[in-house]
Amino acid sequence: MLGGSYTVACIRFWLAGLLAAWLATPCLAAPLEAYGRLPNIETAAISPSGDRLALIWTDGEGRKVVLKDLRTGKIERVLPAGEAKVRGLQWADDKHLLITTSTTTSVLGVISPRREWYMVFDYDLPSNSLRLTMKDVEDSMNVVAGRPSIRILDGKPFAFVQGVHFVSGRGRLSLFKVDLQKGKTALFEQGLEDTRDWLVSADGRAVAQSSYDLKTGRWSLRVRGGQGWREVRNVQTYSEWPDLVGLGRDGASVLVSEFRDGQTDLREIALEAPSWGEPFATQDLDSELWDPATHKLIGFHGLVGDEERYDFFDEYDRKVWKVVQAAFPGDRIRLVSSAADRKRFVVLVDSRTEGPAYALVDLNQKTASWLGGLYPGLKKEDISPVRSIRFKAQDGLELSGYLTTPYGRDARNLPLVVFPHGGPAVRDGPYFDWWAQAMASRGYAVLQVNYRGSDGFGWEFLRAGFGEWGRKMQTDLSDGVGYLAAEGVIDPARVCIVGASYGGYAALAGAALERGVYRCAASVAGPSDLRRMVVWSRRQNSITAQRWWLRFMGAEDPKDPILATISPAAQVESIDIPVLLVHGRDDTVVPLEQSQVMASALDKAGKPVELVVQKGEDHWLSRGDTRLAMLQSVVAFLEKNNPPN
Repeated sequence: MLGGSYTVACIRFWLAGLLAAWLATPCLAAPLEAYGRLPNIETAAISPSGDRLALIWTDGEGRKVVLKDLRTGKIERVLPAGEAKVRGLQWADDKHLLITTSTTTSVLGVISPRREWYMVFDYDLPSNSLRLTMKDVEDSMNVVAGRPSIRILDGKPFAFVQGVHFVSGRGRLSLFKVDLQKGKTALFEQGLEDTRDWLVSADGRAVAQSSYDLKTGRWSLRVRGGQGWREVRNVQTYSEWPDLVGLGRDGASVLVSEFRDGQTDLREIALEAPSWGEPFATQDLDSELWDPATHKLIGFHGLVGDEERYDFFDEYDRKVWKVVQAAFPGDRIRLVSSAADRKRFVVLVDSRTEGPAYALVDLNQKTASWLGGLYPGLKKEDISPVRSIRFKAQDGLELSGYLTTPYGRDARNLPLVVFPHGGPAVRDGPYFDWWAQAMASRGYAVLQVNYRGSDGFGWEFLRAGFGEWGRKMQTDLSDGVGYLAAEGVIDPARVCIVGASYGGYAALAGAALERGVYRCAASVAGPSDLRRMVVWSRRQNSITAQRWWLRFMGAEDPKDPILATISPAAQVESIDIPVLLVHGRDDTVVPLEQSQVMASALDKAGKPVELVVQKGEDHWLSRGDTRLAMLQSVVAFLEKNNPPN
């Protein structure tokens, strides 16, 4: 039973002076660098035994992988990564750490668009060696698709990774087995021409694979039991199809999710007698939770309204999580990593007043210790208050969002920045947002609206966005402006709009389609010519994204003339405010061409525009120097065209 007192020991570790900046407390207001550089810790992972910790640490620009022995409290290794984009860490056992990185490139001799390619390295602690997996595998690439699956077989660690194997010159998504002790990778299962995903059992067998034919729209699931491979389901779809999720609650069945009639059904398919059957649950949370030792499903996690919710199947897990939450009263807690016995956890603690930080919870010792803050250059007065708001759109639809107001300022008659999220089918949450906080620190109120079409509020709310790209999805934002003006919080004559990705489109559409609302607009990696965008996505083999976007745009196909009416690049004559465009040259989600087309159209029309092209930056602002440069450009643009004082 869990009992006794539970204390939070505020103990920050440092790397022999390397991390001393974590404790820096400048006397003046925080510079933009304190918000805009990469967070000091990007992620952390605890080893299966709970004795070792790995984290991705940055100095705001370069990265290092840091390994710490939790038994001694000492740093074991510091692996310089420089400007490499380190995407994830996974412990296979206490001696092998898998490090996932990515790079943006085109591969010579491979017919594929320029894209983000992922690679996995195995760091062997005893030999202090770093090895690239998938290296020198015959007729295969050294890249991976998806997160490696770790399995312990006969006491030895193995990683199963999905990668590209060539058959008659054509690449197939196949399954590879990496012997981490020997440092050898071998082809384990060859995929079909249209294989899209694999699932490995707890004992290291390939037990399921899904496939999807882009031309015919046929999705199928094959499961391997005692009678070999057997197809248990196929559907015809060009938008949503079932997803091969992982292992079921018993650790042996295959778990599949299917979005149908506005809800996500979960099915467990037994290997002995595989059949589609009836769903065992309807999932209303965002993600699954897995046992780190058995790999079976143990619960779900999601943001419900403003509540961070964890639903565990087992009573013990529910009690444990209550203890973890009790260690940080009043803060939002997210599970990041746990030891195999689920006695030690790494959590991300989001404090309303102190900002986000990583912490280690030890149930055996009944302690919680700080690992480090993400933005240590910020003082309490550098973190602006955020509150939830609710208002109605013009058509009566109930909307919600978040308002950040400058610290210590009366929330009256403030200049406003409307800051729509990307997606569009994602959502904003009540978390620390470095970008919103940076703008608030300069004297602006910041409005983040979960406009119709945002995810996380039920199917009907998501579906309300279909056909409303540039229409009601856009006026939901200006309705928020009207609500705040009526409340006296903001000055409606001092409003700008800033966004990235779809949010960047919304910024441009605010300038082109809603004259009189905004004084300036800044778009970071936003689409501007929707016909070009959907045609480009098809060339990228992103037919699913193309169809999803067309659904929101309300168009039948890329030739639909309606796209021009909601494309900012086609409506530049209506724009009468300054526009800033920032775009990374390595963007493989929204191509740089979209900002270049917009800049050219504005320039030809004699409209004020500035285009900032960032060398080496991708869609996610993964580089510290260019992320900061983007923020500095946006804030300077705001201060010039909408002075905060």
